[in-house]
Amino acid sequence: MAKTREQLLEVDPVWSRIRAEAAEAVEAEPLLGGLIHSSVLHHPTLERAIAYRIAMKLASGEMSEQLVREIADEAFAADPAIGQAARADLMAVFERDPACHRLLQPLLFFKGFQALQTYRVAHWLCRHDRRDMAYFFQMRSSEVFGVDIHPAARLGKGIMIDHAHSVVIGETAVVGDNVSMLHSVTLGGTGKEDQDRHPKIGNGVLIGAGAKVLGNIRVGDCARIAAGSVVLRDVPACKTVAGVPARIVGEAGCDQPSLTMDQLLDAEDG
Repeated sequence: MAKTREQLLEVDPVWSRIRAEAAEAVEAEPLLGGLIHSSVLHHPTLERAIAYRIAMKLASGEMSEQLVREIADEAFAADPAIGQAARADLMAVFERDPACHRLLQPLLFFKGFQALQTYRVAHWLCRHDRRDMAYFFQMRSSEVFGVDIHPAARLGKGIMIDHAHSVVIGETAVVGDNVSMLHSVTLGGTGKEDQDRHPKIGNGVLIGAGAKVLGNIRVGDCARIAAGSVVLRDVPACKTVAGVPARIVGEAGCDQPSLTMDQLLDAEDG
C-alpha cells in the first residue's frame, strides 16, 4: 500500500527538515513564496523536488520543463540509490560549506548541488543506453551551471562542488565518496587517446580551486591537492601535493581533508 505524505515525512528526516525550513523561509520572505511552494512544499518527496528543480533549470526551447521533469522522475523512481546519493550530497554541502546555513539552500540556490544531481540523472540515462538524452542533460548542465560532467563518469556520494564554476570531469574519470572540490577544477585527459584516460580520485580527497588533474592517474584516499596545482602523476594516500607540476609537499594534515576543507599549507610544506 502506498505511504501517505505524513508517513513519508516520518521516514525521511532530511526531507522533513527541508520542508520545515521552507515554511520558515516563506514566512520570513513572502516574495519567495511562489518559488518555495513550487520547488519544495508542493512535492511529497525530495526526489520529486529535485526532479522539478532540475527541470526548471534545464528546460529550454529545445525541450520542455515537463519532459525534463518526467525523465528525472523516471530516473529517481527506477534507482533509489540516486536519491540516497542526493541526500549524502546535501549533507556534504551543509556540513562543509560555511556559507550553507540550511539544507534548503543547496536545493534552491547552489548550482554545484543542482549540477551534481543533473549528472546523476544523466548517468542513469547513460547506463540504460539512452546516451543521446544523457548528452542533452550534460550539454544543458554545462550551459546553465558552468559544470561539465560527462554522463559516463562515475562519481560517488557525499560530493561537494563548492562555487561550481568551470568544473570539468571527463568520461572515464572516477571520483570516490566524500570528495570535496572547488571551482575551476578539471579531471581531464592529456591527449587524444580514447580509452581509459581520466583520473581516479579516492575517497575523502580535497581538490583545491583551479587544480588540474590530468591523465589516467590515481589520487589516493584522503589526499589533498593544493589550489592551482597541475597533477600529472599518482598521488599517494594522505599526502598533500602542490605546484606546477605538482609534487608531494607534506602530509594531508588530517584524517579527512575533504571534511575539514583546510587548504592552507603548513610552513614546513614546500
